[in-house]
Amino acid sequence: MISADRKFRAYLDEMNIITILLPFSYHHGISSTFYMASDAVKIPLQILTKMEIEHNHKYVCQFEGDISFGRQYWIIDEHGGKTDLQIGAVIRTDSFDEKFFYDGNDLGVTFHADQTRFKLWAPTATGVKLKLRPPSGQFSEIIKMRREARGIWSVSVNRDVEAYQYSFLVLVNQEWREAVDPYVKAVSAGGEHGVIVKLEKTYLPRPVLSPLDNPVDAIIYETHIRDFSIHKNSGIQNKGLYLGAGELNTKGKDGEPTGLSYLKDLGVTHIEYLPFHDFAGVDELHPNKNYNWGYNPLHFNAPEGSYASDPSNPYSRIIELKTLIDQIHSIDLRVIMDVVYNHVFIRENSSFEKIVPGYYFRHNEIGMPSNGTGVGNDIASERRMVRKYIVDSIRYWMEEYHIDGFRFDLMGILDVETMIEVRKACDNIKEGTLIIGEGWSLNTPLSADQKATIVNQAKIPQIAQFNDKFRDIIKGSTFNLFDKGYALGNEHDLDAAMEVITGSIGLAKRGTRLFNEPFQSVNYVECHDNHTLWDKLLACFPDEDLGTQIRYHRLATGIVLLSQGIPFLHSGQEFFRTKHGEGNSYRSPDAINQLDWDRKSQFKDNVEYIKGLIKIRKAFPCFRMRTFEEIRTHIYPLSFSTPTLGCLFKMNHEEVILMINPSKMRQSFTLPAGEWSVLANHEYAGISSKVVLQGGKNTMEPISLKVLLKK
Repeated sequence: MISADRKFRAYLDEMNIITILLPFSYHHGISSTFYMASDAVKIPLQILTKMEIEHNHKYVCQFEGDISFGRQYWIIDEHGGKTDLQIGAVIRTDSFDEKFFYDGNDLGVTFHADQTRFKLWAPTATGVKLKLRPPSGQFSEIIKMRREARGIWSVSVNRDVEAYQYSFLVLVNQEWREAVDPYVKAVSAGGEHGVIVKLEKTYLPRPVLSPLDNPVDAIIYETHIRDFSIHKNSGIQNKGLYLGAGELNTKGKDGEPTGLSYLKDLGVTHIEYLPFHDFAGVDELHPNKNYNWGYNPLHFNAPEGSYASDPSNPYSRIIELKTLIDQIHSIDLRVIMDVVYNHVFIRENSSFEKIVPGYYFRHNEIGMPSNGTGVGNDIASERRMVRKYIVDSIRYWMEEYHIDGFRFDLMGILDVETMIEVRKACDNIKEGTLIIGEGWSLNTPLSADQKATIVNQAKIPQIAQFNDKFRDIIKGSTFNLFDKGYALGNEHDLDAAMEVITGSIGLAKRGTRLFNEPFQSVNYVECHDNHTLWDKLLACFPDEDLGTQIRYHRLATGIVLLSQGIPFLHSGQEFFRTKHGEGNSYRSPDAINQLDWDRKSQFKDNVEYIKGLIKIRKAFPCFRMRTFEEIRTHIYPLSFSTPTLGCLFKMNHEEVILMINPSKMRQSFTLPAGEWSVLANHEYAGISSKVVLQGGKNTMEPISLKVLLKK
């Protein structure tokens, strides 16, 4: 039976509630009696309500007893008409979640002695088959799977099936659908089929890294695997690939370091990569034909193939990604993985929807898929098997690939409890794992108190959030290209700037406490989204000379690095990365997105300046205080004439002053008594001083910051 044959429709919407839709064209849509039948058993249905809806009469009916999922049921009306009972909204009930939650760790493919075992969670299916095809074969073998408790289907194959392609055939609501295993770890080119691999062949030992005592000790550098190496003068051989991103000792045309060696020299601690799980938008066999950031998830546990040297070889992408991560660890840097568990590329084509239709996604009040993500679907993380999937996936990436941290795209779509479970899973595997996310509140049908948003930061205290208030106060609105923030001369943002610079914890005058602790705040003025800071400056100050534009940029980036919280840099920000005015380059060509290593040479002075600020941050704990109490106790706001901002830090027997002047005018100020070494000014930054100032009257250069250490 297929859907076109149904004279009327019936849906299981709760464990004991069935909704029946009789079209007006079918006996005028009227029936007084309904039965549910399976085999020779007929169960009467009690009609609770009846109403008209569009061109149907809608009957809400109740029955006694339990339904046996996995068995086919039929609904019979008084006219002798018959239709199959389809799985409806029951899958979105708590009772369904409770009945079918499976806590095993063996979903997907597992290996035993001389045996390969396949397990799939498909509680609403009435039949499941395994489809196997040998690596060089043209024909597939179809093997029936057996239903077990908790909606699990399983089968064991007693032979070596390494490199076989596999998929599942799932029968739900009288329709067979073919789906890739949601837990698949390797895929064919384009992600069309799962592939069975033996991960022990790709094993690399877990590295020992220097300790990360607190998240505020991190300095994050965001990049894209392809962008990082694709430029003609990157000095990297394997351009655009995992292997290229992992090359060491590469040099640009100036003979100076590029790639990983450059990042080590710059002083960052973490490299955050845009998504490298399998995604749509790039032809893996012809990767140079098109471009994509990677926010179109296909398979969450398999690496993307367009970054592999041989996308047709399932082992290539696994081994080469592991090699990249191992190379990063070899120079004592860490890897943050950008994960996109908030949506899938196309809901209808996803394995989730094919295997358990309607379960993995949120639906609005009229039963339509919700769209808080803006891409047509929202993952229903609050459902127990969805939450389990996300946590299992995080655990897999940590254990198998030695990932050091995760950046959750649109984290506000996910629920608080899921993020708490993610935090627990990470802590059980490795201390110091960074978890950061976009805690924006989006229009998804989840109650406000359940969303993993900034306003709920107290419920997920060990997870840091991108501080959009910091971003917009310091540089100006991201969504208004011409809006100027404090670092661009907007003196009206003075008090707000003091607040975000001191951790967004409510310290400053008229400050609003956004976070309870500084390590919850990820401070940034630029990321892959929207215009680069340089492009914004060119739009805001088109008539200014290059030197002035550089000073604005240097000031904004400097504030990021010297504020309380976790600093975050976009790759190339230190040499004024431009996307030539493009504000959304998610599928723009390499000419727009590439990291232009020539600019590193062109603006070498600024790179050295940023390197110096990083050294200052690392050398002086006052710029990375751990707690609200430390900040409240050890930071003293200084009174200067508007728009100059100043803080005195007294910590560990040291006195340090941070001063900021976003004005185009020189500013006079009175320095506390004593001798003060200048660690940073408008031209220089570092941990050794070139200039000493005496207490009393002094002046500060336009559009600049100062870091002063009392001798």
